[in-house]
Amino acid sequence: MTLSLEQLRRCAVAVDLGAARTRIYLKRVGLIVDEPTVAAVNTRTGGLIAVGSFAERMTGRTPGHIMVVRPVSGGAVVDIAMAQRMLRQFVGDKVRRAWRRKPLLRAAVCTPHDANPLAQRAAVETLTGLGAKRVELVDTLVAAAVGCGLPVERPEATMIMVCGATTTQVAVLSLGAIVAAEKVPVGGDTVDHAVVQHLRNEHELMLASQAVRPLHLVMSGGAGTVEAPEVHGRDVATGLARSVRVNPDGVRAAMHTPLTAITDSIGAVLRRCPPDLVADLADRGIMLAGGSALLPGLDSILRRATGMPVQVAEQPDVCAVMGLGAMLDGNVQPFDLGPLAT
Repeated sequence: MTLSLEQLRRCAVAVDLGAARTRIYLKRVGLIVDEPTVAAVNTRTGGLIAVGSFAERMTGRTPGHIMVVRPVSGGAVVDIAMAQRMLRQFVGDKVRRAWRRKPLLRAAVCTPHDANPLAQRAAVETLTGLGAKRVELVDTLVAAAVGCGLPVERPEATMIMVCGATTTQVAVLSLGAIVAAEKVPVGGDTVDHAVVQHLRNEHELMLASQAVRPLHLVMSGGAGTVEAPEVHGRDVATGLARSVRVNPDGVRAAMHTPLTAITDSIGAVLRRCPPDLVADLADRGIMLAGGSALLPGLDSILRRATGMPVQVAEQPDVCAVMGLGAMLDGNVQPFDLGPLAT
């Protein structure tokens, strides 16, 4: 069936279930939940210990009987029961007072581009299990483009790139529809993993998960322009704590491989677009959204690789849910959302 903005305006809540963070937007209220998509579970009793920020701080620091899990991967729910338990905690703590005891009749949720039927069904079952009577699915690329303020309803090309934790999605939109799109299994977590593997191979050092973030700064400078950062980790051979100063050029080279997949996806999308739309993009360029769009220097890397203007959205991490919320509130010019499953 074809989803319309009129159907979305009947929804009361918008949900963006991302691999990194979960965001919930309440109609005419605003963003009321913005928490990491993480849950901590006691494997002995099956009890839920913590969700969100508190659970994320437990990562890598728990005893054997406590497991930190992520029920969403690549924008798709991989553990429906755990996702429901996590959302129930978010709703119970933060949404119930704003909801004022009204029943959850309709909900809208972002889904990755070209999500398979199983992923769509998992998203629907996750929200119906919380009481939603109907769930509308909206492509994350369209929602993010609306949230960035792009004129998606006009007969001209707009290009959006949503950089998530585990996937990157690129699309060219015109007249409210996706003309061409590409999704690659590369995101911020992929870049982090590449850096961790580089340090293990180069320095025989196991890096703590939080220690990767300062190394992102090497992306923002050219060769020799960034001072060698010091990182702390565990020696692979001895198991003892050790600190090393890493070569920024080596870290930058390790990041290059996953970033190449992202730049290649842009070319793949442009090759499938009509020449007139590509000509539009020569001036407008690419809009970056998603949490990983905040990686230092990513816009410069894409600008050098494509020769096109690249702009980071004002609040790239919340563009998708805010765009979906704008559709719920009726603050969007009418356009056809295209065929989507519900």
